[in-house]
Amino acid sequence: MIEKGADGREYVGPVNAAQVPRWAGLGTFARLPRLDEVGSADVVVAGMPWDTGVSYRPGARFGSNHVRESSRLLRPFNPAQNVSPFKNTQVADAGDIIGNPFDIEEALAAMQAGASELTRNGTKMVTIGGDHTVALPNLRAMHELHGPVALLHFDAHLDTWDTYFGAEYTHGTPFRRAFEEGLIDTDALCHVGTRGPLYGTEDLDDDARFGFGIVSSADIYRLGVDAVVDLLRRRVGDRPLYVSLDIDVLDPAHAPGTGTPEAGGATSREILEIIRGLRGLNLVGAEVVEVAPAYDHAELTGIAAAHIVYEFLSLLALGKNPPADGPAYGEAKHTYGQ
Repeated sequence: MIEKGADGREYVGPVNAAQVPRWAGLGTFARLPRLDEVGSADVVVAGMPWDTGVSYRPGARFGSNHVRESSRLLRPFNPAQNVSPFKNTQVADAGDIIGNPFDIEEALAAMQAGASELTRNGTKMVTIGGDHTVALPNLRAMHELHGPVALLHFDAHLDTWDTYFGAEYTHGTPFRRAFEEGLIDTDALCHVGTRGPLYGTEDLDDDARFGFGIVSSADIYRLGVDAVVDLLRRRVGDRPLYVSLDIDVLDPAHAPGTGTPEAGGATSREILEIIRGLRGLNLVGAEVVEVAPAYDHAELTGIAAAHIVYEFLSLLALGKNPPADGPAYGEAKHTYGQ
């Protein structure tokens, strides 16, 4: 479907569901055009189907296409953010960035190169993993463009551990490595939705030493979404912001299809509202990881992940100076960033 945007450009959007039913056709994200069909894009969605860094249940290598399939029902207008993210922004599915499944360091280098290639001309990118190890090559690519970035990390876990079985690169270590490599701005880091047991109090000591704040899932429940959003916005400020979201930030009731589920997580409604509250920040990229479809039921996890990606695309379409008008429906009266 081709539409003329406010700037006079023609934008290729999703396949028209009135002409091709949603269960038919190629399975790109939200039925968007492939990157090779449009030549260039303002924003791309890319898969990173790699899970050699998992420490418990495998299967996130199949997550990228599962989220794509789960996105077929998404529609072109987002009333929660009052934006049509595909109308004035060319968004395309860039396919998958491939990493060697048998060599972690080689895979990290290949994924960094792929991310850098897609973003080197100013294109923004949202990736679908894969396990959380892919955050490290993505942050390396972001650092090439922006220097140390602010980071909001939505996850049940800290992911700042040192090693597993002596291995430095796993899905539980990416943000420790990112700190060591100087990829992240230590004045603008926060975990969101963490919960569950740890190995010891030294985990929290190390995490604080790296500069992370913590908004636990209990904090979301007790403080409420608006207070959490205010806290996160003040912590990030106007710095270049990268958002890394592990789908296990959601309670297993909302996202059973993941490798390391923890009881007591946030609802999909809470996480979507927190993401919407980032409107107007300097978002430079985002990722959704750890969707493992073998453990999913009725596409619950895939659908939640698809909607989260859609909200990230909406934020990128709105940019740093969004219109003052708020949601097109509902009781929300958010004025974040205005």
